[in-house]
Amino acid sequence: MSWMRQLTAILCLAASGGLAFADEVPLPRPRPSVPAWVLPSTFGEAAGPGFDSASVTAQPTDCDLRLAKVAAFAPMPRLIGPGICGGGDMVRVDAVLLPGDRRVALAPAPYLRCPMAEQLASWLRENAAPALAAAGPALRRVETYDDYECRFRNRRNGGRVSEHGKGNAIDLRGFTLADGRFLGLTDPAAPKPVREALRQAACARFTTVLGPGSDGYHESHIHLDLIERHGGYRICEWDVREPAKPQLAAAKVPLPVPRPVPPGEPGRKPD
Repeated sequence: MSWMRQLTAILCLAASGGLAFADEVPLPRPRPSVPAWVLPSTFGEAAGPGFDSASVTAQPTDCDLRLAKVAAFAPMPRLIGPGICGGGDMVRVDAVLLPGDRRVALAPAPYLRCPMAEQLASWLRENAAPALAAAGPALRRVETYDDYECRFRNRRNGGRVSEHGKGNAIDLRGFTLADGRFLGLTDPAAPKPVREALRQAACARFTTVLGPGSDGYHESHIHLDLIERHGGYRICEWDVREPAKPQLAAAKVPLPVPRPVPPGEPGRKPD
């Protein structure tokens, strides 16, 4: 059969329905993408089943009244999810108030639960500022790294929601001093006695303190939170490191004295 007859036979078969072309084959449906967080469709879904609308009020809480004595802040009565993120009695902490009407700004200003903000302000007022003033220039600004953020722990998919997602944690990089210098909390070159004093005070106030040497995620900042654990268990993992010691240069090994050449051997000069 010639190629013309073969082509004619194929076309006739297709016309009779005996042959399906590629464009007639149905394609599979695209797989739906599943976001990490599913946005709620209603306020009730976002707030959760235990939400009490009567608890939302413009009246300051007892914590707000205490915090007003030690910090400048803006109330954020409730932050909504998604999921179990967010919470009530949230505040944005703009500055800590030191004795003598001095203000120490927090930059960027963190969003925290009021109890966490109160403990942070107390640590800065009663421990950090005095330790820095005793060692040199006074504290001017607190450099924050992370605060409220709805995410999993260590930014890994799955597992437990981070205390950051509940406004119950803050990460700090360090402090800017009155003379403009920056003191990094994880900088081995920063004065060790100051960092050690800050570590001891933080571990006494917060239930979790993570820094260098903890888990590899906190080598450049310090994590503080107030998570509640069974039996009041606390975690304090912050290695106050020292600068690496310079490597000693290898000592030069003296070369042996050249052996004298006996008389008559090649290379000996005549007497």
